[in-house]
Formats: sequence, structure tokens, C-alpha cells
Amino acid sequence: MSTLRERADEVAADEAVIREGGGEKGRARQQRHGRLTARERIALLLDPGAEFFELSLWAGWGMYREHGGLPAAGVITGIGLVENRPCMIIANDATVKAGAMFPQSIKKTLRAQRIAFECGLPILYLVDSSGVFLPLQDEIFPDEDDFGRIFRNNAVISAAGLPQIAAIMGNCIAGGGYLPVLCDKLVMTEGSGLYLAGPALVKAAIGQIVDTETLGGAGMHSAISGTVDFREKDDPACLDRVRRLVDLLGEPYIQTPSGETMPERESDTLCDWWDSHGAQPRDARELIGFFADRGSIQEFKAEYGKTLVCAYAKIGGNPVGIVASQRRHTKTGRGEIEIGGVIYADSADKAARFVMDCNQTGIPLLFVQDVVGFMVGKDAEQSGIIRSGAKLVSAISNSVVPKVTLIVGDSFGAGHYALCGKAYDPNFILAWPNVKYAVMGAQQAAGTLSSIQQDKSQDDVLESYLEQMDIRFGAARGWVDAVIRPERTRDHLVSIFRLLRKAPVRATRGFHTGVFQT
Repeated sequence: MSTLRERADEVAADEAVIREGGGEKGRARQQRHGRLTARERIALLLDPGAEFFELSLWAGWGMYREHGGLPAAGVITGIGLVENRPCMIIANDATVKAGAMFPQSIKKTLRAQRIAFECGLPILYLVDSSGVFLPLQDEIFPDEDDFGRIFRNNAVISAAGLPQIAAIMGNCIAGGGYLPVLCDKLVMTEGSGLYLAGPALVKAAIGQIVDTETLGGAGMHSAISGTVDFREKDDPACLDRVRRLVDLLGEPYIQTPSGETMPERESDTLCDWWDSHGAQPRDARELIGFFADRGSIQEFKAEYGKTLVCAYAKIGGNPVGIVASQRRHTKTGRGEIEIGGVIYADSADKAARFVMDCNQTGIPLLFVQDVVGFMVGKDAEQSGIIRSGAKLVSAISNSVVPKVTLIVGDSFGAGHYALCGKAYDPNFILAWPNVKYAVMGAQQAAGTLSSIQQDKSQDDVLESYLEQMDIRFGAARGWVDAVIRPERTRDHLVSIFRLLRKAPVRATRGFHTGVFQT
């Protein structure tokens, strides 16, 4: 079995391949048209030296093989500084299927829009797309989480007062043309095209013969239709214009709270600390020390419900309430042994109370998952485990403070739900490369499935299930926002909680939970 650091290195190597996009052939196509690649555009757009926190890089991984694959789902999304302002960047990668939109491309775009909306971030769209991938139109076209939702979001985001700037630097065809036109400002390069139907379709539909420039070129839209606000000669000029437009937006970025903060434990030693335990359970309190500011941790109900550790802390000077799975076996006040990584009634009750208190005082929440599920059996049922779990789920579901979920080990079944899984609206959900993510553990699932699927051996079922438990499988389907290196966890959390200080959306209503069973 590889160490955590080795696993992180393996995943990083795979990510480098994904970032190649459509490879040399795709890059050559962009060069022939006098255009930059999506990643070259992002590099020019960002402030010099600024980090780009890429989101959903694994989207589409291992999928659409019958269509030749889809690296990063053909669209690049992430957060970076432009004119010292954090912005969400959404860029079509035309080296991949000419920027065509697949189901996962749309899912990824919608997630980026949602994160930007909830964090109050301007959105910069770098448009270069041939539109919907027609062979999969039945999975893309009409539903509430399909292609049209992007344009609905454009309108809602604009109405909320969040700036959106679109830069067309290539194709923008058919329904996709609504995206830039629904933005606040629209920039377009010469040689690009913006039209509902291209020349070939126009000829087929109405018999009209027209060239691309006359139909939807930058000159026509700038001087005749009036659709384009700024016409630029090439990609560098276009990106410079976008930067200048961003510079007009409000105040620059709010910097870190005054005073440099340091963690309890050095981040560089995290992988070594993790690996030093081997198969032995790790203490959640020690793990929290790698994220939290030195001297800031105040554990809540430390002697009660010990399989979940709840603590107030600061991360980069930002107040945070932490709910973390405790993998070490613990002993209750009555002397009973509780298994690490399992949620019991007392720990669920404690965590629900803690989540409610954080909402009461406006403290953002961080959930650290290494959980195998809720306790089962006669004693657990008689203790009211379902009632206590429901209380925790209700408190999290109705939370109005920002929520971030970090998965560091196992994330199974109802334990995933109860610690703010993807379905419970975390603003961000991050995972380490070693994570196992499924409805239950592999051995239990294989035993159950093989008894149902008589035509398959338990080994065959186990192999398939292990593949699906790999975090890359989930990341390909948008279940997490990023797979991160463990030693960079604190850096990412500091940046995220700094961004979330501007997240007013869910706090517009008071916190209340409805009916609790007590």
C-alpha cells in the first residue's frame, strides 16, 4: 500500500496529464486560428504570480470513452486574483472537442456559478465553444440542471448585483450565445463568431448564403447589431480589456486578518504524521492541529459524544466551528467502548447542538470526514440513534452560515450525509487523494451484491466496487470540488474561509430547524 505522500504524488501526476487537455493536436488547432489555449488565457488574465485554485479538474475523468474522453470536462473553472480581486473564471477549453458542452461540462459550469454566487465573486467567462455535443443532446437539453440552467443563472446572478464579464475568443454558437449576452459586459475578438445558427445551418434552414463575419463576426456585432460592448483585435488585447473592466469593480481584495497566524502543527509534517500511524486510528484532535491557528482550539463537550470532536477555532484568523470524525476508539462516561469513525446517538446530539450554536453566533462550519457510518444494532436503536441522526441532519440542512466539508479518509453512507455531504449544500467540498467514498465499505457491499447478482463472483463485485470507491471516480462526477494535497489543506482552508467572509446569501433568513424529535 502506498503512503499518503506517494498517493498524492500519483494523483498530481495524473492531474498534469488532465491539464494537457486536447494535447498537441488541440493546441495546434488554436494556433492555426491565432488563438491562445484556455490555460494560456487564464495565465494572462490572472495577476502576476497569483495562484489559481482550480475546481472540478477531475470532471469527466474516465467517462465518455466512446467519444474519445473529455479531459476536465472540456471547461476550466477556478478562483484567482484579477486586479487584486478574487474572481471565478469559467473558460471553455477548445482543445477538447472544440469546447463542446457535455453533461459533465454543464454540471461543472453550474457548480462554478453557484460557488461564485454564494461567495459574492465576479464571474469572468472566457468563451470558445462549439455548443452542445449533439450525440448526447438528450442528457443536456431540457432539464432544470441542464444547459438552459446556465443562462437562467446568468440572469439571476446579474439581478443579485454580482458582476459578470464575458470574453468571446472563438466560437459561440446556438443557445450558447445567450451566455455572453446575459452578462453585464461583453468583449469579443476579431475572427470570433457569435450566432444562433452558423452559415451551413442558415443555408439549410432558409436558403440564405452568408459568410461568417457578416452573420456573426465581431465587426457586425460591434457596429450593426450593437451586441458587443468592446471589440478587440486578439486574445491578449481582449484579456487586457477584461482586466481593466475588473479594475473598476468596487474595493480590492480584503486581506488576511491582521497578524500572521501559524498552525498548532507544521503542515509539511502532515503526511508523515498520517503515515506513521499505519493502520492504527488517528486522533482527530491532532489532525485539527494541522489546520487551526496555534492556541485557538476550544473543544466543545470534550468528555461527551467523543466519536465526533466539536471545537471552536480560528483558521487564518477566521473563526470556525469544526465537527470532525474521531477515528480513535473512545470510552463513554459510563465506561462503554465506542468504535472510532462511527457516529453514536450521544455524538450526534452533541454535534447537532454545536451546529445550532454556530448558526446562532454566525460562525462558519468545517466538517472533517473520516466516517464509516452510524452505529447499528439493538443497543443503538434503543438509544434513539435514528432520532439523534435526524436531529443532526436537520440542523445542518437548515444552517445559514457558510459550510465547508473536508474528506480525509472514509466517507460512507449516512455518515457522509450527517457530516455535510454534497447533498447538504457545502460551499466547498474538498477531498484528499486517499479518500474512499461510497454508500458502504467494499467488503460489506461485495457480500451483499454478490448474494443478489448470482451471475457475478464476490471478487468481481469487489473489484468493481473498489473502482467506484476511488475518489477520482466521485470527482469525475462532480461529487467533490477539488482533490487536494494534504499538506496544502490549511492553505486552501485559509483562502476559502477568507472568501466566505463575503458570503451573505444564506444569512438573509434567520436560522430555524422546524420540528425536532427530542
